[in-house]
Amino acid sequence: MDVPTVGPDDDRRITRRTVLGGVGAASIAALAGCSGGGGNGDGSESVPDPITIDEGKECDQCGMIIGNYLGPAGQSHYEDPTAVLEEDRPAQFCSSLCTYTFTFEHESESEPQVSYLTDYSTVDYEVDESSDPATISRHLEAEAFGDVTELTMVADSDVEGAMGQSIIGFSDADEADEFQSEYGGDVYEHDDVSQELVSSLRAM
Repeated sequence: MDVPTVGPDDDRRITRRTVLGGVGAASIAALAGCSGGGGNGDGSESVPDPITIDEGKECDQCGMIIGNYLGPAGQSHYEDPTAVLEEDRPAQFCSSLCTYTFTFEHESESEPQVSYLTDYSTVDYEVDESSDPATISRHLEAEAFGDVTELTMVADSDVEGAMGQSIIGFSDADEADEFQSEYGGDVYEHDDVSQELVSSLRAM
C-alpha cells in the first residue's frame, strides 16, 4: 500500500510528546522471531552499528524508494552480505514488514548478525491523523535505529507505514504500551514475531 510522505493539515499531527501523555494498559504478549543482535552466537563479538539509510535507496525486499514513504524502516547486517545480496553492504528496507519478510525468506542462506528497525523511543515522532489511515513519521538517520531484539513492538494498530499495516518498535516498553493504548493493536516482543504474523499483516 502506497503511503505518501506528505499529508495535509499539519495542525492535526500528534507529536510523540502528546502520545506519551497517555496511559498504557496492555499486557505484553509475544510476536515471533527472525534474527538480530547475535554477533558470533557466544556474545564475544560485537555486531555492526546501524547506518543512515539514503532516502533514494530502493528497498531490498520490494523495490520501493525508501525515502518516499512514511513509517518504520529497517536494515539487516550480514557477515557475508553477498549470500543474500548482489552487493557487499547491509540490506535496507522501506518497512518493518519488508525487514522481517526478507529475513524469513533468506534464513536458509544466512542469518543476520543484527537487524535494526526504527526505534520510536529515540525520535520525536509525529502521527498524522489528517491522513486516512493515520501514518507515523519516517526517520532514516543511524541513531534512529534500534536492535530488534531490544524493541517492544506494536502491530496492527490504527497507524500504518509504507506497506500498510505495520510493526512499530519502541526500546521503552512503557512507551509501546502507551502507543497501543492510544492507537490500538497488539503489543509483542521481537522473539514472538512469526512468519505467519508478518504474512497476515501484509495481507490486510
